[in-house]
Amino acid sequence: MNKRTVLDASRELLRELGLTTVFGNPGTTEVPFLTDWPDDFDYVLGLQESAVVAMADAYAQATRRAVLVNLHSAGGVGHGLGSLYTAYRNRTPLIVVAGQQNRALLPHDPFLGAMDATEFPKPYVKWSIEPATAEDVPAALSRAYHVATQAPSGPVFVSVPADDWTVTTERPVISRPRIRGFAPDPEAIDELVAALDKSERPAIVVGGAVDQDGAVVETVALAERLNAAVWVAPMSFRCSFPEDHPLFQGFLDPERGAVSDRLAQHDLVVVLGAPAFTYHVDRGRDDARMPPLFIISDDEQNLARAFEGTGIRATPKLGVRALLNVVDQSSRPAPAPLQRPAKPSGDKLTADFVYSTLADLLPGNAIVVEEAPSHRGFLHDHLPITQTDTGFLTIASGALGYGVPGTVGAALACPDRKVIGVIGDGSSMYGIQALWTAARQDVPVTILILDNSEYAAVRILGDAIGGEKIPGTQLGGIDFAALAASMGCQSVTITEPSGLAPGLTAALDEKRPTLVHIRVAASDRTIY
Repeated sequence: MNKRTVLDASRELLRELGLTTVFGNPGTTEVPFLTDWPDDFDYVLGLQESAVVAMADAYAQATRRAVLVNLHSAGGVGHGLGSLYTAYRNRTPLIVVAGQQNRALLPHDPFLGAMDATEFPKPYVKWSIEPATAEDVPAALSRAYHVATQAPSGPVFVSVPADDWTVTTERPVISRPRIRGFAPDPEAIDELVAALDKSERPAIVVGGAVDQDGAVVETVALAERLNAAVWVAPMSFRCSFPEDHPLFQGFLDPERGAVSDRLAQHDLVVVLGAPAFTYHVDRGRDDARMPPLFIISDDEQNLARAFEGTGIRATPKLGVRALLNVVDQSSRPAPAPLQRPAKPSGDKLTADFVYSTLADLLPGNAIVVEEAPSHRGFLHDHLPITQTDTGFLTIASGALGYGVPGTVGAALACPDRKVIGVIGDGSSMYGIQALWTAARQDVPVTILILDNSEYAAVRILGDAIGGEKIPGTQLGGIDFAALAASMGCQSVTITEPSGLAPGLTAALDEKRPTLVHIRVAASDRTIY
């Protein structure tokens, strides 16, 4: 009779937890985990670990479920750390399982061994472990799942010596349901409701955790009940309010003075599912003041480090529902709707013209994955995201490399929806290997590369703070269509405005992965 191994027990657990889609890039220390791969498990191969983690990140974001990532010892984990940092900022429930050398070799500093394996990915994991014994591996995986999926969700790390998988075990595998969200303190809600009753011009600021928790519909209902203006928090990584709604007011920039100026018209601000606030630049505004703030968040660290305001700890959906249970329909006048800029003329092939054209062609249930930092203002102006269920994904971290693999990961997660990536030329090169996975998996993604031949965000922000003669910002000469074709994807290059609409229409209709290389005109629009 075959004896039950740690690998057998672990696979039983992974099945019960729904962790049968595994993203990875293998090395020799992963061979024991991968051997005799089960027919009911899917292995999504990526050609570089950073792309692997980013694909898994978007897959988990789009499914709202944990996903397992298999990386190679110290080197593979090291390659993936940039994307792991993004996953941490995106609050993504990734379970990273990394191979480690055999236990018998570890005292001898072996080739491919990971020194202090559990410390390497810190602080950008919620929890990390290398089990003390082989038989502890299934229990470690179970705990990793519950830590990763418990609010606030985030990545975790498990280092497993290669020879652990073949050890026999009789220990039972116990699968428990994930730990659900938590509701706010009723007295805190009463305090907020009293403040709302006195408010004449309230606002709601939404962050990515609202959509991540599936609470957009409830948040729309709350805004309509309050007749409150709705802003998007700085550096939000998902769309948490439909941007064509009459209460939608726009996006807050990651600079304290700019946030203060935008919110000055309000006498009370409720922040939902976001830090208050995330800043990128400091312009020395000593006069920046905030109206009274209430911050509803499931993240105790966000609440603790907020510079001001009253914190209420709750997961977004239960926090909003608690308010809906007690607030009445307001008679206060609604704010004036946001006035959007006019459509661009199309005289030149500019980023705003690309976004405006894409807005006209986008299917209604599409998911947009974005990583074009210097063009984000044009996206906000001309491509309103209206989906109330994962309509938009981007990065909260600022670490490039999410866009191309994120598009592929989202498409794998949602085969019934069209997924479109809009990626800058510089950003794309941090994860271009994911095109190979798109072709291998035959996902019908459409990836737009906005090519302005530079790291424009660095140049524009550098100019704004007085930088001169900054090296390393000029790109150009990359044939993205040829790159895509070499990895098995369809491709087309667009260089004139007249070719944009027909080119995008054909690409969006294509059933195979397609890259559209768009040579856009340079822009000097400020980023913030």
